[in-house]
Amino acid sequence: MSGTPRRRLRTLIAAAFTAAAVLVPAASSSAAPAVPATPVIDGKRLQQARIALDKGDPALRKAVKSLTAQADSWLGQGPWTVVDKPRPAPSGDPHDYLSQAPYWWASQPRTAENPWGCPYVQRDGERNPEVDTGTDRPDLGKVFNSTTTLSLAWYYTGDKKYSQQAAKVLRAWFVDPATRMNPNLNHGQFIPCKYDGRAIGIIDFSQQFSSVLDALAILDTGAPGWTKSDRDGMRAWNKSFLGWLVDSPFGKEESAAKNNHGTFMDLQVASLALATGDKALARKIVLDARAKRIDPQIAADGSQPQELARTRSWHYSTFDLVAYTRLAAIGKQVGVDLWAYRGPQGQSLFKAVDYLLPAATGAAAWPHPELEFYRYAASDVVHAAADAGDSKARAAVPRLQAPPAGDLWALRPAAEQLDSIAG
Repeated sequence: MSGTPRRRLRTLIAAAFTAAAVLVPAASSSAAPAVPATPVIDGKRLQQARIALDKGDPALRKAVKSLTAQADSWLGQGPWTVVDKPRPAPSGDPHDYLSQAPYWWASQPRTAENPWGCPYVQRDGERNPEVDTGTDRPDLGKVFNSTTTLSLAWYYTGDKKYSQQAAKVLRAWFVDPATRMNPNLNHGQFIPCKYDGRAIGIIDFSQQFSSVLDALAILDTGAPGWTKSDRDGMRAWNKSFLGWLVDSPFGKEESAAKNNHGTFMDLQVASLALATGDKALARKIVLDARAKRIDPQIAADGSQPQELARTRSWHYSTFDLVAYTRLAAIGKQVGVDLWAYRGPQGQSLFKAVDYLLPAATGAAAWPHPELEFYRYAASDVVHAAADAGDSKARAAVPRLQAPPAGDLWALRPAAEQLDSIAG
């Protein structure tokens, strides 16, 4: 063969390889995305969603568009720290977290002799706007919401601007010695002139801190900007905080609570235990939740009597189930099927979710007191029950009301508190 035909053949072969490379999707030519060791969300499901997204799944592309819109809103904000508040906690240490009881109000005019307007009185479900000034609670919410959203945005897009921002926020709040929060909640939900802090202040971390633990696991898969020093610092903080939750008087008191406070305490301890390597403690918490939580807190018809007694019964019924469904997700990772449990009167998580379905789908009005009804508040817990095998919940999913920021269940399949009520 002459030189010219050989050159033409080489050119044709090279062109063929180039064309083939163009036809192969990028995802198939690279390693599969890592499976995050998330304590609540099933990391394998995150990986599967990422692979499907890389292959062009249209529903996931739409969800990621909503996710990145939220993540973009956090770029350039923060970081926030506990040392920025105008006055320290009663301990005098600016590194101690401080929040004020949301449903307690001044009952007297404020004077020089009584600057707080004490005594404070409770007005259940009515949130006092002064709790958002002078304490760490508003900034804590920004830390939790931003890092959760930013870490997911990085995982699904690979854009380092998201992980770098998440790292900056987490580092300032939890790791940097100059600004880090002390790993305790000794001054959560204080009441002026009454208590310097209360055990129920632990719920300030509620579902959201377990979401942060998932975010940390996502960043640990190799996110730009998230360093070994950051990982080590967060792990040390989490271990210290877990010790405080388990051993402190406030932690023990909150663990004994009979309503959503007890359920969320279990969630915090179990998620932290799993995240820090204490699988045995996580398993014990989930096992104990059957008789300790489900039996006394869920009635035979699926209602939650302690939550129905509140002025915001819809919010608290869905809120408590956020903790339960996340606890069930942890259980799946430690060999406990909390969804399958049936109490002595037939109580179960499936029944508790099914009790919400008429109102969640708009088929019927919620028949209990509720100061401000948001139908979409139940959407995630219905998704969770549907995924766990509840046929009624599965049938209800198409009739759910999407949250204002969009339905992100396919991207982070673990329930979150979707309404804005705090307490």
